Amino acid sequence: MQTEILPEFLRTPEGQEADAILRACVHCGFCTATCPTYQLLGDELDGPRGRIYQIKLVLEGQAPTRITQRHLDRCLTCRACETTCPSGVRYARLADIGRHYVEARVTRPWRERWLRQALVWIVPYRARLAPLVWLGQRVRPLLPLGLKAKLPPRQPARAWPRPVGRRRMLALAGCVQSVITPRTNVAAARVLSRLGIDLVEAPEAGCCGAVAYHLNAREAGLEAMRRNIDAWWPEIEAGCEAILVSASGCGSLVKEYGEVLAQDPFYADKAARVAALARDPAEILGQEDLSPLGSPGRGRRVAFHAPCSLQHGQQLKRVVEPILAGLGFTPTHVPDGHLCCGSAGTYSLTQPVLAGQLRVDKVAALESDAPEVIATANIGCQLHLAGGTGTPVVHWLELLDLEEARAHG
Repeated sequence: MQTEILPEFLRTPEGQEADAILRACVHCGFCTATCPTYQLLGDELDGPRGRIYQIKLVLEGQAPTRITQRHLDRCLTCRACETTCPSGVRYARLADIGRHYVEARVTRPWRERWLRQALVWIVPYRARLAPLVWLGQRVRPLLPLGLKAKLPPRQPARAWPRPVGRRRMLALAGCVQSVITPRTNVAAARVLSRLGIDLVEAPEAGCCGAVAYHLNAREAGLEAMRRNIDAWWPEIEAGCEAILVSASGCGSLVKEYGEVLAQDPFYADKAARVAALARDPAEILGQEDLSPLGSPGRGRRVAFHAPCSLQHGQQLKRVVEPILAGLGFTPTHVPDGHLCCGSAGTYSLTQPVLAGQLRVDKVAALESDAPEVIATANIGCQLHLAGGTGTPVVHWLELLDLEEARAHG
C-alpha cells in the first residue's frame, strides 16, 4: 500500500513503524473472514482492512472524528487477523499507534472519559481494587445482574508451597487475577513443585501494564512495565529460568516488553531480557516430564477456550489440549475456536453490548459437546465466560491442582 504519512509524524520512530506496517498491507481482505466485529456488524469499517484504511487517512492528515474513534474502539485487538494475514501485517501495533494518535485529537464524551480513567486508576493497583472486590463480594446478592456476573464469589487460595532450593522460576502476580482468582498462581506453584521447580512471586511486581497502555494512558502503562522489570531483576541476575505468566493476556504483553521499551535508554536491554524469559505455563509444562502428576483427569470432559492472547498474540495454538489429554482429561470439540469470547481486556466493560453478543456465541460453541467444565488460560476470559454460563469456568491449571487436592483429601 502506498502511503503519504505527515512528514512531522514520519520523522518519529512510531511514524516510521506505522508507515512500514501500512506498506506491508495489500488489502487482500483475508483478515475480514476471521474478524469477530466484522462478522457481527457486517461493516467494512469495523473490520481490520477498514480500520487500517482509517488509520492511514488520519496519519496522512485527515482529521479524525468521533466516528473514526468509535470504529477503532470496537476493535477487540484479538489479533485473529494477524494469524490469517498472508503479508504478516502487524495490525495490533498499528491499532495501538492509530488509537493513541486519534485519542489526542478527539474529545470523548464525559461518561467514556470517566469510565476509562476509573479503570486506569483502580484496576492495575491491588491495594485499590481489593477493597472494592471485598465489598462487592459481601453484597453480591444485592448487585444488579450484570455486575454480579462479573464478580464471582470469594475464592480462598490454598497454601503456596515453600521454596526448597531447587530449579527456580518467577511468577507474575498481576492485578485482577491476584485479587479475584488468587488460587490460579497457587495452582501453578503447586503443580510446578511436584515437578521439582520452585515458583516465587516478587512482591513489588504488579500489573503488567496492559490496562493503562491499551486505554491510551501510555505513560502509566510504561511505568508499570519498568516497575516489574525492577522487581524481577534481582531474581533474573540470580539465574531464574523463566518468568511464568499464567494470564495469557499479560503474557502477550510481557513478551513484547522489549519492543515497547525499545526506545528507553535505561530499560531497553533489560526489557528485552525479560521478554525473552517470559513463558506461558503451557510452554513450561509442555517441555517437562509430567509423570509425577499422574493421570488426574480420569476422563473428565473439558472444553478449552483458547484466549486470543494465547493463540493469536503469543501464537501458541493447541498447546493446552494435548497436556490435558496426556493427563487423562477428555478435551471436547469447540467449533470456531479461533473466535474471541468478547472479554478482550477491558472491552467487556467499554463495549458491553458487542462483548455480550460474542459471549453468547462462544458459550454456545463451548457447551456444544457437553463438557463438565470449561477451562481457559486468561483471567479476563474466565470472568467474562463465567457470567454467561452455568457450567463451571476455571483456569486450566486449577484442574490439575483441584484434582490433586481431591486425591489427597
